[in-house]
Amino acid sequence: MLPGAQVRVVDPATGQDVAVGQPGEFWFRSAQRMMGYLNRPDDTAETITEEGWLRSGDIGHVDGDGFLFVSDRVKDMIITGGENVYSPEVEQAVAEHPAVAEVAVIGVPDDRWGENVKAIVALRPGRQATGPEIIEFTRERLAHYKCPGSVDFIDALPRNPSGKILKRTLRAPYWEGRDRQI
Repeated sequence: MLPGAQVRVVDPATGQDVAVGQPGEFWFRSAQRMMGYLNRPDDTAETITEEGWLRSGDIGHVDGDGFLFVSDRVKDMIITGGENVYSPEVEQAVAEHPAVAEVAVIGVPDDRWGENVKAIVALRPGRQATGPEIIEFTRERLAHYKCPGSVDFIDALPRNPSGKILKRTLRAPYWEGRDRQI
């Protein structure tokens, strides 16, 4: 740890510290922390707590030796039936399928569970797979609640100029017309 820097791992919903090894949002505090967003007080208030902690938006855990492991972004975490699902874990399981070239996992609205896990898959050239086949494949590797409830197939995942997958673009059609996005 850097001298004068502090880190906490907190439950993003409650702001309470989580136990070592448990996932949460990284919060940082130091003299080098940004003061805020220029002319954007609401954004500043959402990012910096009254006690001076910067909410990073990154989800991960700290191990017993104090090492930080980043696993996801808060905005990409899926909450289904009260359970947190981290998209990289599901993406890794789907990507192990031999027909999958690339995958993105997002949360889509579900009236019963809040959100449902959806995999959006681009297949390898000349390969075939069905949604039920991909779902069954993940059930052999993940807890049931983490497995996709549905799979959509596309030619290629949308990316920004630096190559990052645009999950916001993938989520948009499913959340259109909703008052809130979980």
